[in-house]
Amino acid sequence: MTTDETLEPAPAPSLPEPERKSFWKKLRRGLRMTHTEIFERFDAAVSGKAMVDDEVIEYLEESLIGADLGVETTMELIERLRGGVRPSEALDVLKLRERLVDEMAVLLLDAPQPRPQAEGPLVTLLVGVNGTGKTTSAAKLARRSLDRDERVLLAAADTFRAAAIEQLVLWGERLGVDVIRQHAGGDPAAVVFDALQAGRARRVDHLIVDTAGRLHNKEHLMAELAKIRRVIEREGEGWEQHTVLVIDATTGQNAVTQAREFTRAVDVDGVLLAKIDGTAKGGVAVAIARDLRLPILHLGVGEQPGDLVDFRPRDFATALLGPPSSSPVG
Repeated sequence: MTTDETLEPAPAPSLPEPERKSFWKKLRRGLRMTHTEIFERFDAAVSGKAMVDDEVIEYLEESLIGADLGVETTMELIERLRGGVRPSEALDVLKLRERLVDEMAVLLLDAPQPRPQAEGPLVTLLVGVNGTGKTTSAAKLARRSLDRDERVLLAAADTFRAAAIEQLVLWGERLGVDVIRQHAGGDPAAVVFDALQAGRARRVDHLIVDTAGRLHNKEHLMAELAKIRRVIEREGEGWEQHTVLVIDATTGQNAVTQAREFTRAVDVDGVLLAKIDGTAKGGVAVAIARDLRLPILHLGVGEQPGDLVDFRPRDFATALLGPPSSSPVG
């Protein structure tokens, strides 16, 4: 069984009580479908059982694979779990869940963690294929910054889709945040240039850039993103740059493939996993962290601007695999 010492590599900082309650409520809601899917199967497997046997472990294995943790990740968790179970051990469902939470937390804490944000203004470049929720995620990140009393600016650099520009402008109006934009078909890098100039003049704390996800071909897309990043490096002196890959959780293991392909062409600092509330495949977050060695930064847990939470490994494992009465540790 996992020792307490193993669980200490990088504990998440504690949240103030009101924030903790709000965080936990949103996280639970976002993972409800995945949690239910896993444990409806698992509870059926342990019904009437007196001890932990191979059938119980096999049902749990199937449940985790069904939640899209991936085969390799699931097998690692199951092997860790087997190592802590004595032969013919009496079945204690609560204890078994707690062990599984511990092992998943260790696995997630072993994955790369987000790099600390430096002081000073920040440019967040949102990348990813169309349809993953980049534009809505931009609004959610803006809302988070506003809640921290930061000055925020949005940039509509997906100039290849007029609908994307219009959607971001609507979000900006709703949030009271200005949006730097040009006409559809304009130069995305020029939009970013204008946004940096405006951000500097307005002493903005956080510039959030929504980018295109599909152009004529992959090479064209990557060339445009590279051009945008060169503009930020040249014109954004004193600004820290984060590139965040937005992934649609509802696509399950396809999201892992998508992330792998994207990161071969673009350096990213971490992943925002969107739409996790709309799927029973929320375990894909574990697969991305373990298999791709990418930090999970945020989870989109609903459709409203406030429905975004930071990824906290221990709390994620507890919400995903713990009993319904469990609560976050920090």
